[in-house]
Amino acid sequence: MSERLFIVEDNQEIVQLLEKGLSGWGFSTTACQDFHDVDKEIAASKADLVIMDVNLPFRNGFYWTQEIRKKASVPILFLSSRQEDTDQIMAMNLGADDYMTKPFNLDLLIVKIQALLRRSAKTSPANQTILSFGDFSLNILENELVKGSDSIALSKNETKLLFPLFEKAGQVVSKETLMEALWDDELFVDRNTLSVMVNRIRTKTKAIGFDEHLATVKGKGLSLHD
Repeated sequence: MSERLFIVEDNQEIVQLLEKGLSGWGFSTTACQDFHDVDKEIAASKADLVIMDVNLPFRNGFYWTQEIRKKASVPILFLSSRQEDTDQIMAMNLGADDYMTKPFNLDLLIVKIQALLRRSAKTSPANQTILSFGDFSLNILENELVKGSDSIALSKNETKLLFPLFEKAGQVVSKETLMEALWDDELFVDRNTLSVMVNRIRTKTKAIGFDEHLATVKGKGLSLHD
C-alpha cells in the first residue's frame, strides 16, 4: 500500500506539479478542497504525511499546524515561499517536522518525505509502551506525557526525543544519541533543530512542571533530574 500524502496548497499549478511528481514515486496524494476545515480533511484522509504551505486562504499554515497537533502526530513538512529564519523557527516550534522553501527541488523534497516517513514508522528500541520518571509517564503509543490526571500531547518526534531521556533518567544523554534516536542518520538533522525541539517541549510541558526536570548539561547533552 502506498503512503498517503495530503497537500495543503492553494496554488493549483503547484498542486498539479506535486501530484504528478509524487505519484511518479508511488505516493498517493490528496489536495485540500475546503480551506475552512483543513484539519478535518486531513483527519478524514488518514494521511501518512502532510505538505503544508504558510500562506493560505482564511487561516495560515501555522494556525492549522497548531490545530493538527492538538489531536495528531502526523509528520508535517512545510513547503513555502517564505524564506525568513523566523518563519522556519515558528513552524518548527508549532510542531512541524521539516521546512522547505520555494522554488523547490523535487528530488530533495522526495528525500525529505521518505526520511520523515521512515522516522514516523520507527518503533521504540525496546518496544516499551510506557516509561516513568518520578510523577511523569511517557506513553509511547499515545504520544503523550502524563502527570496524574493531566496529559500533554506530543508529536512522534518529541516522543522519540524523550524516550532515551526517560530510559536513562538521571544520566546525561549526548546530543548525538538524541539525534540518532530522532532521525537514524545525523545527515538529516543539525544541533540547532534539536535545540528548537527541546525548547518546544519545555514550553509545551511547563503547565505540568516537566520543564523544570529537563536540564541541558553544557558541552555534553541533556538529562532528566529530580
